[in-house]
Amino acid sequence: MSDTSPILVWFRRDLRLSDHPALHAACESGRPVIPVFIHDRLSEGLAAAPKFRLGLGVGCFADALADKGSRLILRRGDSALDELQKLIAQTGAGAVFWTRAYDPDATARDTNVKEALRDREIDARSFGGHLMFEPWTVETKAGGYYKVYTPFWNAVKNSGVEEPLSTPSQIPPPSDWPASDTLEDWKMDAAMMRGADVVRPFVQLGEKAAQSRLGTFLAHKVADYDRTRDLPGVDGTSNLSENLALGEISPHQCWHAGQRALEEGKPGAETFLKELVWREFAYHLMHHSPHILNRNWREEWQHFDWNEDERLSEVKAWKQGRTGIRFVDAAMREMYVTGRMHNRGRMIVASYLTKHLLCHWRIGQKWFEDCLIDWDPASNAMGWQWSAGSGPDATPYFRVFNPVTQLDKFDKNRDYTRRWIAEGHANPHEDALSYFDAIPRRWSMSADDPYPDPVVDVGTGRKRALQAYEARDF
Repeated sequence: MSDTSPILVWFRRDLRLSDHPALHAACESGRPVIPVFIHDRLSEGLAAAPKFRLGLGVGCFADALADKGSRLILRRGDSALDELQKLIAQTGAGAVFWTRAYDPDATARDTNVKEALRDREIDARSFGGHLMFEPWTVETKAGGYYKVYTPFWNAVKNSGVEEPLSTPSQIPPPSDWPASDTLEDWKMDAAMMRGADVVRPFVQLGEKAAQSRLGTFLAHKVADYDRTRDLPGVDGTSNLSENLALGEISPHQCWHAGQRALEEGKPGAETFLKELVWREFAYHLMHHSPHILNRNWREEWQHFDWNEDERLSEVKAWKQGRTGIRFVDAAMREMYVTGRMHNRGRMIVASYLTKHLLCHWRIGQKWFEDCLIDWDPASNAMGWQWSAGSGPDATPYFRVFNPVTQLDKFDKNRDYTRRWIAEGHANPHEDALSYFDAIPRRWSMSADDPYPDPVVDVGTGRKRALQAYEARDF
């Protein structure tokens, strides 16, 4: 391998220039660097909102590279390995660097790529960057993996997080650039249909926006984060989940900024750090028990009699934000308009689906996967199993959130529900009206419709859930 041969840096869910170990190593080598994004089987298989957001992120990242005098080479093909091999043949590249992924499908793909390239004497290397703590490096005293969050937090909170790397001052270009696809030809927003235009204004796109979000949060919100993070009608969170999902900011950058805020005496900063570690815990669990993605983590839940029929009218009402339970409906509509949902809302809608309606958490998991621009495979799976009671460190099965009293507690003035529910209001909020612009026309819904009665009364649903649980031997 020639020391002057180019290095392909294969970007995936790491669309940033700063604190990027793979890019940093490539640039430090002094060799030409060719940034590459491959729209392969895994990215093609993404659901509507995540694919839409990925397309936007790739376009923004291409612009950032252009500003540095570089380019993002786009290639599309079922096999990432095939496309990389074509690029190696066309460019004479002697190495491929990338940031590690952790879900089973991506891990299998990357392992195959690494083995095949090394067989051809290509320097194939994966780097960290998507997580602060590699899942295999955090063990219990007995040598196993953590299944409860608090001991995991205690194990890592003082273990040291690497300092973020700087943005490369220069990305050395090759003498000749290979041909590139055109992003628009991929039509990554197609499945969003008319909802794309509604969601787009709520997207905070790219590395600069992510850094701005972090700075604003730490300057103005983090001090009171313990309280405001539970209030869906208040802009009290970092909103960084969207950017972390695509690596437009690194968790290391967030961690060290949060540590500085804590040292400055802002008490909510520790809770923010714990939320970053909650994300790490989700990946820890996915790595060690990948079945968390598609079946009950707890074996005793395997034969619980969930409803799995998505055609039921109650499921349809839940998806459409027409359950007659205002907290549930407001949260579901927020997701359809913005592509995100407040964390308190996520807990409420998940509890209502899995407990009041006794529906399998997989129904909700798949719907979130279709609708969330901040979709993350590990966090989505763990969140749903936590709410359903079937996962590790889950809310107890007998704890059934009351969405009415939760609304009284966390949205006393009804700011949140007024923003997202139009029916029954003479002058609805513009965001509530946007919902009807985003939804499929076949739903035949209008702001002039009467607001529905509950599909399942909260008291009746709770009683039914507890009876079903008591019939099982947990």
